Amino acid sequence: MLKSITVFCGSSDDCPEAYKEAAENLGRVIARQGRKLIYGSGQCGLMGRTAKGAKEAGGYIVGINVVRFAQYQPYPGTDEFIMMDTLPERKAALIEKGEACVALPGGVGTLDELMDVYALVQAGVLEKPIGLLNVNGYFDGLLAQMKRAHEDGLLNDRDYARLIVEEDPEKLLSRLDAE
Repeated sequence: MLKSITVFCGSSDDCPEAYKEAAENLGRVIARQGRKLIYGSGQCGLMGRTAKGAKEAGGYIVGINVVRFAQYQPYPGTDEFIMMDTLPERKAALIEKGEACVALPGGVGTLDELMDVYALVQAGVLEKPIGLLNVNGYFDGLLAQMKRAHEDGLLNDRDYARLIVEEDPEKLLSRLDAE
Protein backbone atom coordinates (compact mmCIF):
# COMPACT_ATOMS: atom_id res chain seq x y z
CA MET A 1 0.00 0.00 0.00
CA LEU A 2 1.22 3.48 -0.85
CA LYS A 3 1.87 5.33 2.40
CA SER A 4 1.77 8.95 1.19
CA ILE A 5 -0.46 10.62 -1.38
CA THR A 6 0.23 14.05 -2.84
CA VAL A 7 -2.98 15.83 -3.76
CA PHE A 8 -3.03 18.65 -6.29
CA CYS A 9 -6.19 20.76 -6.25
CA GLY A 10 -7.64 24.24 -6.35
CA SER A 11 -7.49 26.77 -3.55
CA SER A 12 -10.63 28.69 -4.53
CA ASP A 13 -13.81 28.55 -2.48
CA ASP A 14 -15.78 29.66 -5.55
CA CYS A 15 -16.22 26.17 -6.97
CA PRO A 16 -19.14 23.74 -6.95
CA GLU A 17 -20.04 22.15 -3.62
CA ALA A 18 -19.62 18.70 -5.20
CA TYR A 19 -15.89 19.41 -5.64
CA LYS A 20 -15.56 20.48 -2.00
CA GLU A 21 -17.38 17.38 -0.78
CA ALA A 22 -15.21 15.14 -2.97
CA ALA A 23 -12.04 16.81 -1.65
CA GLU A 24 -13.09 16.31 1.95
CA ASN A 25 -14.04 12.71 1.24
CA LEU A 26 -10.67 12.03 -0.42
CA GLY A 27 -8.91 13.42 2.65
CA ARG A 28 -10.99 11.16 4.91
CA VAL A 29 -10.28 8.09 2.79
CA ILE A 30 -6.54 8.81 2.74
CA ALA A 31 -6.52 9.15 6.54
CA ARG A 32 -8.75 6.14 7.26
CA GLN A 33 -6.47 3.98 5.16
CA GLY A 34 -3.46 5.07 7.24
CA ARG A 35 -1.82 7.16 4.54
CA LYS A 36 -0.19 10.59 4.84
CA LEU A 37 -1.72 13.52 2.98
CA ILE A 38 0.84 15.71 1.22
CA TYR A 39 -0.70 18.94 -0.08
CA GLY A 40 -0.09 22.60 -0.88
CA SER A 41 -0.97 23.65 2.70
CA GLY A 42 -3.87 26.01 2.00
CA GLN A 43 -6.87 26.40 4.28
CA CYS A 44 -9.14 27.55 1.46
CA GLY A 45 -10.90 25.79 -1.36
CA LEU A 46 -10.31 22.17 -2.16
CA MET A 47 -6.92 22.23 -0.44
CA GLY A 48 -8.50 23.18 2.86
CA ARG A 49 -11.34 20.71 2.45
CA THR A 50 -8.94 17.83 1.67
CA ALA A 51 -6.92 18.65 4.79
CA LYS A 52 -10.12 19.02 6.85
CA GLY A 53 -11.30 15.56 5.83
CA ALA A 54 -7.92 14.03 6.60
CA LYS A 55 -7.55 15.75 9.97
CA GLU A 56 -11.11 14.91 11.09
CA ALA A 57 -10.39 11.25 10.28
CA GLY A 58 -7.20 11.31 12.37
CA GLY A 59 -4.80 11.59 9.46
CA TYR A 60 -1.26 12.88 9.24
CA ILE A 61 -0.92 16.01 7.10
CA VAL A 62 2.16 17.50 5.45
CA GLY A 63 1.64 21.01 4.05
CA ILE A 64 4.14 22.53 1.65
CA ASN A 65 3.93 26.24 0.93
CA VAL A 66 6.09 28.89 -0.69
CA VAL A 67 7.44 32.16 0.76
CA ARG A 68 5.38 34.14 -1.77
CA PHE A 69 2.21 32.86 -0.06
CA ALA A 70 3.51 33.01 3.52
CA GLN A 71 0.47 35.03 4.58
CA TYR A 72 -1.66 31.92 4.05
CA GLN A 73 -1.45 29.63 7.02
CA PRO A 74 -1.68 25.83 6.75
CA TYR A 75 -4.77 23.98 7.80
CA PRO A 76 -5.00 23.92 11.63
CA GLY A 77 -3.43 20.78 13.02
CA THR A 78 -1.11 20.25 10.06
CA ASP A 79 1.55 17.85 11.37
CA GLU A 80 4.46 19.04 9.20
CA PHE A 81 4.73 22.42 7.53
CA ILE A 82 7.48 23.00 4.99
CA MET A 83 8.23 26.40 3.48
CA MET A 84 10.00 26.54 0.12
CA ASP A 85 11.56 29.60 -1.53
CA THR A 86 10.01 29.26 -4.99
CA LEU A 87 6.99 27.71 -6.68
CA PRO A 88 9.15 25.28 -8.68
CA GLU A 89 10.80 24.12 -5.44
CA ARG A 90 7.38 23.69 -3.83
CA LYS A 91 6.14 21.64 -6.77
CA ALA A 92 9.27 19.48 -6.69
CA ALA A 93 8.81 18.86 -2.95
CA LEU A 94 5.13 17.97 -3.41
CA ILE A 95 6.04 15.52 -6.16
CA GLU A 96 8.97 14.03 -4.22
CA LYS A 97 7.16 13.47 -0.90
CA GLY A 98 4.17 11.53 -2.23
CA GLU A 99 4.40 7.94 -3.41
CA ALA A 100 1.55 8.75 -5.80
CA CYS A 101 0.00 11.96 -7.07
CA VAL A 102 -3.74 12.58 -7.33
CA ALA A 103 -5.40 15.57 -8.96
CA LEU A 104 -8.77 16.95 -7.96
CA PRO A 105 -10.41 19.79 -9.87
CA GLY A 106 -8.25 22.89 -9.95
CA GLY A 107 -7.02 25.70 -12.13
CA VAL A 108 -3.80 26.42 -13.97
CA GLY A 109 -1.57 25.54 -10.99
CA THR A 110 -3.21 22.15 -10.56
CA LEU A 111 -2.95 21.38 -14.27
CA ASP A 112 0.70 22.50 -14.26
CA GLU A 113 1.50 20.18 -11.35
CA LEU A 114 -0.37 17.28 -12.94
CA MET A 115 1.26 17.69 -16.35
CA ASP A 116 4.70 18.10 -14.80
CA VAL A 117 4.36 14.77 -12.99
CA TYR A 118 2.97 13.15 -16.15
CA ALA A 119 5.89 14.45 -18.24
CA LEU A 120 8.48 13.30 -15.68
CA VAL A 121 6.94 9.83 -15.54
CA GLN A 122 6.73 9.64 -19.34
CA ALA A 123 10.38 10.67 -19.65
CA GLY A 124 11.42 7.97 -17.17
CA VAL A 125 12.76 10.52 -14.67
CA LEU A 126 10.12 9.58 -12.11
CA GLU A 127 8.24 6.38 -11.38
CA LYS A 128 4.99 6.85 -9.51
CA PRO A 129 1.31 6.38 -10.26
CA ILE A 130 -0.85 9.34 -11.26
CA GLY A 131 -4.56 9.53 -10.51
CA LEU A 132 -7.41 11.82 -11.43
CA LEU A 133 -10.46 12.03 -9.20
CA ASN A 134 -12.86 12.94 -11.99
CA VAL A 135 -15.58 14.69 -10.01
CA ASN A 136 -18.63 15.46 -12.16
CA GLY A 137 -16.58 14.88 -15.31
CA TYR A 138 -14.21 17.75 -14.51
CA PHE A 139 -11.30 16.14 -16.37
CA ASP A 140 -13.31 14.93 -19.38
CA GLY A 141 -11.85 17.63 -21.63
CA LEU A 142 -8.29 16.77 -20.62
CA LEU A 143 -9.00 13.07 -21.11
CA ALA A 144 -10.36 13.80 -24.59
CA GLN A 145 -7.12 15.64 -25.41
CA MET A 146 -5.02 12.73 -24.14
CA LYS A 147 -7.13 10.33 -26.22
CA ARG A 148 -6.56 12.53 -29.28
CA ALA A 149 -2.80 12.57 -28.64
CA HIS A 150 -2.87 8.78 -28.36
CA GLU A 151 -4.96 8.30 -31.50
CA ASP A 152 -2.70 10.67 -33.44
CA GLY A 153 0.42 8.74 -32.41
CA LEU A 154 1.76 11.43 -30.09
CA LEU A 155 1.28 9.41 -26.92
CA ASN A 156 2.17 5.72 -26.88
CA ASP A 157 -0.05 3.02 -25.36
CA ARG A 158 1.97 2.71 -22.16
CA ASP A 159 2.02 6.44 -21.44
CA TYR A 160 -1.63 6.86 -22.39
CA ALA A 161 -2.58 4.23 -19.81
CA ARG A 162 -0.62 5.95 -17.03
CA LEU A 163 -3.45 8.28 -16.00
CA ILE A 164 -5.67 6.35 -13.62
CA VAL A 165 -9.14 7.86 -13.60
CA GLU A 166 -11.94 7.17 -11.14
CA GLU A 167 -14.90 8.99 -9.64
CA ASP A 168 -14.63 7.13 -6.32
CA PRO A 169 -11.59 7.83 -4.09
CA GLU A 170 -11.41 4.32 -2.65
CA LYS A 171 -11.34 2.77 -6.12
CA LEU A 172 -8.78 5.33 -7.23
CA LEU A 173 -6.42 4.62 -4.33
CA SER A 174 -6.83 0.87 -4.80
CA ARG A 175 -5.86 1.18 -8.46
CA LEU A 176 -2.90 3.40 -7.58
CA ASP A 177 -1.73 0.75 -5.11
CA ALA A 178 -1.87 -1.88 -7.85
CA GLU A 179 0.42 0.08 -10.18
